[in-house]
Amino acid sequence: MIQKFSLLYFLLILSPFVFSQDCDLSISGQIIDIHDNTPLQGAVVVIQGTDSVSYSDENGYFEINAICKGLLTLTVTHPYCETQTRKITLTEDTKINFKLEHHLEELNEVLLKGKLYDTELNSSISSQIKTDELERFSNASLGDALKSISGVSSLNTGSSIVKPIINGLHSSRVLIINDNVRLHDQQWGEDHAPNVDINSAANVTVIKGASALKYGGDAIGGTIVIEPQKAPIKDTLIGKTILNGATNGRGGTLSSSLIKANSSGFNYRIQGSLKRLGDLKAPDYQLTNTGQQENNISLGVGLNKIDYGVDFSYKLTNSEIGILRASHIGNSRDLVNAINRKEPFFSDDFSYSINNPKQEVTHQIFKLNTFKRLKNIGEVSLQYSFQNNDRLEFDVRRGGRSDNAAMDMNLKTHTLIAQLEWTELKDFHSDFGIEFNAQTNSTNPNTGVRRLIPDYNMYSAGIFATTIYSLTENWKIDAGVRYDFNTIDADKFYQTSRWQNLNYDRLFPEFEVENFGNQILTNPNFDYHNISGVIGATHRFKNGWKLISNIGSASRAPNPSELFSDGLHHSLSSIEFGDLQLDSEQSVKAGVGLQGEVDNFGFSIQPYYNYIYNFIILEPDGIETTIRGAFPLYSYRQTDARLYGIDVSASYTYQNFDILSNLAYVNGQDISKDEALINMPPFNMSNTLTYTKTDWNNFYLSVNSQFVAKQNQFPDNNFNTDIVNTTTGDFESVMVDISSTPEAYHLLNLSTGFEFEMKSKKVSLNLNINNLLNTNYRDYLNRLRFYADEVGTNAMLQLKLNY
Repeated sequence: MIQKFSLLYFLLILSPFVFSQDCDLSISGQIIDIHDNTPLQGAVVVIQGTDSVSYSDENGYFEINAICKGLLTLTVTHPYCETQTRKITLTEDTKINFKLEHHLEELNEVLLKGKLYDTELNSSISSQIKTDELERFSNASLGDALKSISGVSSLNTGSSIVKPIINGLHSSRVLIINDNVRLHDQQWGEDHAPNVDINSAANVTVIKGASALKYGGDAIGGTIVIEPQKAPIKDTLIGKTILNGATNGRGGTLSSSLIKANSSGFNYRIQGSLKRLGDLKAPDYQLTNTGQQENNISLGVGLNKIDYGVDFSYKLTNSEIGILRASHIGNSRDLVNAINRKEPFFSDDFSYSINNPKQEVTHQIFKLNTFKRLKNIGEVSLQYSFQNNDRLEFDVRRGGRSDNAAMDMNLKTHTLIAQLEWTELKDFHSDFGIEFNAQTNSTNPNTGVRRLIPDYNMYSAGIFATTIYSLTENWKIDAGVRYDFNTIDADKFYQTSRWQNLNYDRLFPEFEVENFGNQILTNPNFDYHNISGVIGATHRFKNGWKLISNIGSASRAPNPSELFSDGLHHSLSSIEFGDLQLDSEQSVKAGVGLQGEVDNFGFSIQPYYNYIYNFIILEPDGIETTIRGAFPLYSYRQTDARLYGIDVSASYTYQNFDILSNLAYVNGQDISKDEALINMPPFNMSNTLTYTKTDWNNFYLSVNSQFVAKQNQFPDNNFNTDIVNTTTGDFESVMVDISSTPEAYHLLNLSTGFEFEMKSKKVSLNLNINNLLNTNYRDYLNRLRFYADEVGTNAMLQLKLNY
């Protein structure tokens, strides 16, 4: 018994040293927003498996006391934040900070709908098309969708090739940014539609003018920013499938997309679409050889940890487009007759076949992007992209050569962009960046046809800086500047007679490499230095109205087509000649925008004035007959130009009815010749009346009225040509009217649809009918308007499944 009591006494004396732990330690720190480092009040910090808990104060600080040594698991929660868990081994008093994504739910919502383009310059005058509206154009093109924005029209080659025009300017003057990659796809050609699958876009923003300096200083017309749907930062699987059927062309489009995302930030995406259309139809006849096929796919995988991330994506667009058969003429007489007649000289029965003339284009984009948030600075990012563009153009050729492309070009572009977004300086938001480009164009020499564009290497480097300063709560001032250097090195054969007639032998003797008698090999080499800048201000009135004003200067070096074109441009059925003496364009554009709402009425008014020094024009210059037929001749030249206009949008809501009106007017003048500029969009106006009834499965019915006036301001480019009189056999001079513009036209379009549930999936059914009254008309901005009318009635049924 004594021994037992002695042992118990000994254990009681020893127990404080054996069983006690050091439980007077503490953990403290701060909970902050990862975006702007602002403190988060009310965050809950818990040590798992214990009753220890702390709540962050108004400065984001927390503290937990009386903690024992050992391995601990801390959990931090906050409303609208992703919960964070962290394990630590506690040996002493410890300070630890947590950065939470405070706006996670809002961020996910933005990612799913398509992030709104946050321009570097807040005073950018811009408009947007969001996912729901883009889905209506699933069976159409990017250019067709953009025409729904006031001030945006299109330059067409037939019905399938559509290039956007912003405030009267197009092609190389309009930058297209697809998933943060500037598109390089031989965009200089008026018949080169942007290689973009509209079904891959979640949001499209049109920035009018030179404000988006991040992407280039040569946006004399504007910038189009296309953003795909992003992956949310949560465990989810989302996707959609859209099926379209069209009566005109007797085909349609199938598009599907799928995104798998995880709360860890890892995600992968896949999207693809197929399009098949046969010959389109004008109201009175078939438009032979106007079928179209497209195969598009987009893949992506990424990791978004909010404060750092990496993303890889791949995009492929492949299209085969028929060119109206009636646009290729055999001789001068046929060309004159084709321009003067009401119906095309060649029209056959409907067919799904795509024959010559046609074009086949394959464009690939590889992109690798990474970013890292830097404490007390902002975010730094690095992006590399590679683009590969293969273009084949097929002509109507004899001698068994129809399967050989008349134009076979490959364009490769490497781009590296480094950018720093500085957000931690109070009242300032700044961006700094540097960009490098290396581009190579190669042409197949075995086509048997003179190359329209020669082989060349082009290198460029650009550096930019932009900033937004919050002067007061209602005033913001912004400014930006960019410098670009471009150098181009080409290898080109000229006909010796043409080289001498243009006086190039005296102007550019240093370019001559070797004379082969009737041909001369040259090595044109040019360097261009361009500076662009913009300054603007934004004021928000107490009633919510917003006044935007800016003035910007954009500078654009001449593109390879403008410098070197020399021969038949098959898709346009025209012969084009460039000019080695062209200098860089320099524009100065001032714009103002007033936006506001009064009760149920909303409006946007955007007047602008754009003066362009050394404006490059492509205009008719006669007829030339080749062994392949007779074609209009177009030449490049420079002049000073002035463009001014106004874009207006207005909307009104009354109960279940919505009215939306858009109108646009632009006036372009050739200052040197004191005459109108060619290919300026005529005055146009669109009015849409929509009735919605949410109780009826979100039913809607919409009627759109589109009016396009006759363009009465155009240059006189008519010319005379000698043709053989079939009666006398003598030559006679005939005037070719290539200048007169088509008459005004008015179209009615109808849309209706509703939604329903099917096995817990959301299904939408929509019907769109374009040109409801089957109106005959020709569009001034269609390069093939000389040969045929535009497309007649087209009814499209769309089925959309969200999952």
